[in-house]
Amino acid sequence: MMIDSFAFSGTGYDRAAHLRPKADPNDPAARSIVLWRGKVLVENGVLVRMPMDHPVLVTEAERVFLGLPDGQPTWASDISAWEPQDADLSTVGSFVDPSQQQHPGLPADQVFVELRTLLTVLSPLDAELAATAKAVGGWHVSHKFCAKCGQQSFATMAGWQRQCPACHTPHFPRTDPVVIMLITRGDNVLLGRSPGWPEGMYSVLAGFIEPGETIDAAVRREVAEETGIEVGEVSYLASQPWPFPASLMLGFRGQALTEEITIDPNELEAALWVSKDDLRLVFAGEHPVIKPPRKGAIAGYLMGQWLAE
Repeated sequence: MMIDSFAFSGTGYDRAAHLRPKADPNDPAARSIVLWRGKVLVENGVLVRMPMDHPVLVTEAERVFLGLPDGQPTWASDISAWEPQDADLSTVGSFVDPSQQQHPGLPADQVFVELRTLLTVLSPLDAELAATAKAVGGWHVSHKFCAKCGQQSFATMAGWQRQCPACHTPHFPRTDPVVIMLITRGDNVLLGRSPGWPEGMYSVLAGFIEPGETIDAAVRREVAEETGIEVGEVSYLASQPWPFPASLMLGFRGQALTEEITIDPNELEAALWVSKDDLRLVFAGEHPVIKPPRKGAIAGYLMGQWLAE
């Protein structure tokens, strides 16, 4: 399993940040990808790119200039104000949302799909564009008011900044750093599952970095808090943007100094040591309890690299 085999790992496309102060959504050459309540519009596994004057985009709530992938001005437009008629929306926003929505103003094979289901479907470029659009779009939804004075703010810099009209405070998209760690002791790896996860889903541990905390300290603290395991040496492996809603997953490996597990029930439903032989069964889909890790996510990459040693 190669490092670039997981989603959102980056293509280095030209984000053209220098154009944000003057980016023109009315540029005839510009195209837009489309979001609806966090989902992306795709056609046969490819992001749909439509002209900025398309009738479906009339109701867009926010626009974000994504840059110049392949040299073409590309935006993201959010049409979350659209209300599908006679549709079951009960799973929208859930951990696993299998539903798809089709806008009446678009061809039948163009549908809004939950990004988690597209991790290994989208091309690397489409995945990076979708992740960027979803993360920044979600920030606009949750940060419409100034955190300093409470006044409603407005978008500037082609969607990459919000400005308060009252106290003039600028606000910028946030990225939440998260440590995700493969904790091993000999030929065993520590896995856990959070309450509410789908049946059979286990993963390596993860947690948010706290203010004033180093990354390796966060690894040790999170593991100790969730499982009571003491961690010694920590080393960095890889990172992955994770737009659910706006995290940056920082992957590490840590050596456990202790074995006894004492879970925090507020954090984990279960935790256990899994041997390499059993983890091979997990990846093969043959384990009686644990399902294979989600393809395209960094957790599977960390476990796969360890198995390959």
